[in-house]
Order: sequence, then C-alpha cells, then structure tokens
Amino acid sequence: MATYVVLYKFTPDGAKNIRDSVKRAGRTRQENARLGFKIVEVFWTQGPYDMVAVVQAPSEEAMMGAMLNVVGAGNVASTTMRAFDATEMSRILARTASLSDDEDTPPAAATAKRGAAARRRS
Repeated sequence: MATYVVLYKFTPDGAKNIRDSVKRAGRTRQENARLGFKIVEVFWTQGPYDMVAVVQAPSEEAMMGAMLNVVGAGNVASTTMRAFDATEMSRILARTASLSDDEDTPPAAATAKRGAAARRRS
C-alpha cells in the first residue's frame, strides 16, 4: 500500500466544532478501515497545521476519494503528500539514471565546470 502524509488545517466550521475533533477522527478511521485503508497515526499539532495523519491507502484513486470525502465534510482543508520509506526510495534510486559524474558537485559549480571544459575544447 502507498503511504501518505496529510496535513490538515481546521476550517472555521471545524474550529467551531473543535471539541468533536477526536470523535470525527475516530469515525473517519473506522470508515477508512472498512474501505481498506490503514490510518497509521493521527496527531493534533501546534504550528501552521492543526493535524497530521499518516495513512496507507490501497490506491491513489482510493486516497483521492477519501480526501474528497474528508474535505467535503467541511471541517478541514488538507495538503496530501505521497511518502516513500527507505526501501521504496532505494528502489526508486536504483532505477534512476545517474545524473552525471558531478553528483557531489552543487548544480552551479557543475554547470561552470562543464562550461570551462567546453571552452577548453574549442
């Protein structure tokens, strides 16, 4: 299953009904479990976001549908990010062509280095 990190901000209605936030999250967790999701964890946070959830979804389409349902309820606005664990990232990196032999060189320095080499050849 794909993993997602979801950042939530309460809408004015959600803030007005803040005392029901834990109950709403519990109901959402139960409904999503019935649909094949795994809510790994939900956190209420301080700072620019009010809540953070880590969710495993059976597909991108299922995740999109779930987010439309949650946001459509009107209590939160969300930002959803696909997350990759170390194993997944290792597979991605193994399939990614080497960027260049300048991998450890900052982009501006690599560009300057290539430009100097081109000038020497001409």
